[in-house]
Amino acid sequence: MVGSKTLKYIFHSGKNSKQVYYIRNFLRLCLLPDVWYRSQRNAILQSLDDRPDKEYILSRVDYYCRLAQETPLSGKAKRIADFHRKGHRSVYFFDSYEFVRYFPTALRWQFAFGDIRDLQDEPSIVKSRPLVDNNENSILLNMDKVRHFIFLNDKIPFVKKKDKAIFRGEVVGKPRRIEFLERWWGDPSCDVGEVGKHCVRPEWRGVMLTLAEHLEYKFVLSLEGNDVASNLKWVMSSNSLAVMPRPTCETWFMEGKLIPDYHYVEIKPDYSDLKERMEHFINHPDEAQTIIQHAHEWIAQFQDKQREKLISLLVFDKYFRMTGQSKLLCSQE
Repeated sequence: MVGSKTLKYIFHSGKNSKQVYYIRNFLRLCLLPDVWYRSQRNAILQSLDDRPDKEYILSRVDYYCRLAQETPLSGKAKRIADFHRKGHRSVYFFDSYEFVRYFPTALRWQFAFGDIRDLQDEPSIVKSRPLVDNNENSILLNMDKVRHFIFLNDKIPFVKKKDKAIFRGEVVGKPRRIEFLERWWGDPSCDVGEVGKHCVRPEWRGVMLTLAEHLEYKFVLSLEGNDVASNLKWVMSSNSLAVMPRPTCETWFMEGKLIPDYHYVEIKPDYSDLKERMEHFINHPDEAQTIIQHAHEWIAQFQDKQREKLISLLVFDKYFRMTGQSKLLCSQE
């Protein structure tokens, strides 16, 4: 029998609807032919010259695509013409095809779909990359955004929230989260638990909470799993503080540019100072509010859909040029 808490989570989780996502993307796939998208590309790219935020846009393009010299692709690279939904995880297909369909089908590209923490052998489109030197072969695109890019309208002021930290997430196969629960499960200053089909320890099983229920707490843990912490975007859009160690991976959200104790509350990699950091901001709500404001400012830059589309197309354009395919960009086929 399904409990009332489970039903509440199913119908009011606060997450993006995957059904709506798939319907929208199937319609986008079917309603207009690819040749129409290719005919629009040059006009969209040229619109950059008239924008007052041109330098900002180009700085983001260069951040996502760090190729500084021409780097030809190997024979493993696939033509756009051979890229089909069958055989690929749907969200990664849709989120990449949304933009790659604007380009000539003879162009070749390499991609690595999924939660990526490894460096790439050749220039590849990825959702995530490690925050290390020499990661220029990992070109970021906003993929799996239906799960990652969620923004909330939080009406609860920080000072009205519970003086506790909240964590819910899958833990199996995620060593950093296991370490966190080993240290903080059962502590009265925290409401932490693992959710998912399987549990590392039965006693760690927590009740699934909606995003709105998370917002009742002053502190929300954003802990990396396979790559980044997927909840970081909605936490930073709220009036709660995102609490986490310094990130080791990044996505389209540019986690590597976030400033500790300016955009989020940094804790040690072993989580040992969590309670100390919480007590500081409970006693200094003005400092907490300043971080929350900075987090909101960071979130705002991702909410202009037309600009995000332009940046995505420019990333692909730079990728194809830097992989030695400039001549093919003139084609409409």
